[in-house]
Amino acid sequence: MAAQKLKTALAFTKNLLTTGALFETSKRVEREICTNLPEGDNKVVVEYGMGHGNITKEILKRLAPTSKLYAFEVNEEFCKYVSRTIDDPRLVIVNDGAQNLHKYVTDPIHGFVSSIPFTFFSKEMAASIIQSSYDALEEGYFFCQILYSKLHYKKFNTVFDDCYLRKFVGLPMEYIYHCRK
Repeated sequence: MAAQKLKTALAFTKNLLTTGALFETSKRVEREICTNLPEGDNKVVVEYGMGHGNITKEILKRLAPTSKLYAFEVNEEFCKYVSRTIDDPRLVIVNDGAQNLHKYVTDPIHGFVSSIPFTFFSKEMAASIIQSSYDALEEGYFFCQILYSKLHYKKFNTVFDDCYLRKFVGLPMEYIYHCRK
């Protein structure tokens, strides 16, 4: 287990600009970011920044058997790893960026869970991803994002109808943005 954690930390460090993290998320953050996932049958959820699939597993635990999860990840090695370690017919792995959401998902979307590093994106790209996610999201559902700063709140609050933050004390400090359409 320790060897796997070290291997993961090295992989995240090597890809810092695309992962935005040095470590995988904690169990408590995984649970929190998934608190507003939709309940019921035939729901579509999108995950941005699948990484090694820790949050992906938590999402799948909560989704109905008839629902679908589209998990976007730009790192091909991470996609291969998750396809080897998670065998679930509800999971569709997309080796592409969030900016290309509409190339892959045409169904109504009932929730987003994101860990992409908006800190490293241009203002234009971040705004475009947030707006296209809002536009694709069904009314009354959530876009949930983990970031290591609360300075991004305005980016989300200007687009979404209702936003709130949950702070997790630690090193680094983690903020979960819950944004409802």
